[in-house]
Amino acid sequence: MHIGAVMIFRGDPPTYDEFKAHIASRLDFVPRYRQKLVYPPYNTGRPLWADDPDFNLNYHLRHTALPKPGGERELKILASRLFSQALDRSKPLWEMFLVEELEDDRFAIIIKSHHAMIDGISGVDIGTVIFDVTPDAEPIVPKQEWKPKPLPSNISLLERGAKELATEPVKLGEKAISALRKPSSLAGRVGESAEGLAEVARALADAAPDVPLNVPIGPHRRITWTSAPLEDFKKVKDVFGTTVNDVVLAIAAGSVRKWLVKRGVDTDGLELRAMVPVSVRSDDERGQLGNKLATMRAPLPVYEPDPVARLEIVSASMDGLKQSKQALGAEVIARLNDFAPPTLLAQAARLTFSTRLFNLLVTNVPGPQIPLYVLGRKLERPYPVAFLAKNHGLAVGVMSYAGQVNIGLIGDFDAMPDIGQVRRGLNESLDELTAAAEEVENSIAPDKPKKAPSKKAASKNGAAPKSSKKTAPKG
Repeated sequence: MHIGAVMIFRGDPPTYDEFKAHIASRLDFVPRYRQKLVYPPYNTGRPLWADDPDFNLNYHLRHTALPKPGGERELKILASRLFSQALDRSKPLWEMFLVEELEDDRFAIIIKSHHAMIDGISGVDIGTVIFDVTPDAEPIVPKQEWKPKPLPSNISLLERGAKELATEPVKLGEKAISALRKPSSLAGRVGESAEGLAEVARALADAAPDVPLNVPIGPHRRITWTSAPLEDFKKVKDVFGTTVNDVVLAIAAGSVRKWLVKRGVDTDGLELRAMVPVSVRSDDERGQLGNKLATMRAPLPVYEPDPVARLEIVSASMDGLKQSKQALGAEVIARLNDFAPPTLLAQAARLTFSTRLFNLLVTNVPGPQIPLYVLGRKLERPYPVAFLAKNHGLAVGVMSYAGQVNIGLIGDFDAMPDIGQVRRGLNESLDELTAAAEEVENSIAPDKPKKAPSKKAASKNGAAPKSSKKTAPKG
């Protein structure tokens, strides 16, 4: 469950020593980067983060170069190999690679971090600490030399586990007493939470269909990526009255549909499920490391051949999910993780990432819309890399940055030899929607003010689109 990014920069690469000094000067801002997991004996409590007394930056920063011709194909092969290797859990859970010899006067930085350490929103926040917003930023000088705190002893870890068991019921009781002082508010929250949990239960009962995306997978990966102007996504969402995230899910559905058809799968009546992470990170938690995510199950109507109708179905479904209590139920479960013992928490995690719930992960993170720099070199493209859950052969990561939408695909090496077809399908599906949006715009009389039509006002061919409330036939 490590996630990360392949980041392509313009210019000559810095030397390893320059890069190391730059990262070292920023580590005080991200103390988790010098911490490792410490496990209580006999599974008496949860693991906790503690300073690594043997922290060595040379281990986490690597230096490598691409074979000739040093193009993006060679970079994708390298990234695939690096993301195939698990992180060493006896050390801080991150690695960074400075990659030289990328053609067209470019170089790359590849970063891996375990999902327990960082989520997408937190990753963007921490990235803005490591990066600069101007090419001529002044170097940071650490105020003092870092000295690790002593590791906790086994006895202290046992005591901590016992204290957790004793104090968590008290904390729950205090929250209950506080809530009882506002009975009307309490009743509303309890009712909404119960509805949310019921939504999650219904989702569990409605299993995701069995498709070639969901097969046993191994440790080896394939990584590829693509980019498109953010303006294209905004044009489509403005014309058809949706959101950028709806457009992302619609082109994912279109791409997977094309891939399934090429694989010889009958898509008639087939609706897949995508796991869509939802950040539950509050404003005062921004910039903190750790995982603050709940999940929603979004439908991917691969049965629908028309791209605009497919977008409308996705949009209507997502509107329904937002009005439902599914996200709230997922958040309730996420918050209850704070009180679950380790063994129960492990079982809950396995259930969360079960093929019963979803067919593939689609995660969309809004990134900074201003250029970022490392040692004066401009970041041109950051391609996000998600992770594969058990029996899931494909995951899609999406990140906007400086007017571009960058999409990273990670697939199982054996299950997805044709991952390039999915990448091409994303571009083709977006092209279909932008062409439909332009056709609608051009159909508006020039002497009339341009106004975004309703979802049911236009389709790709100018006729009334299929109902946005259409659902997949049963069976």
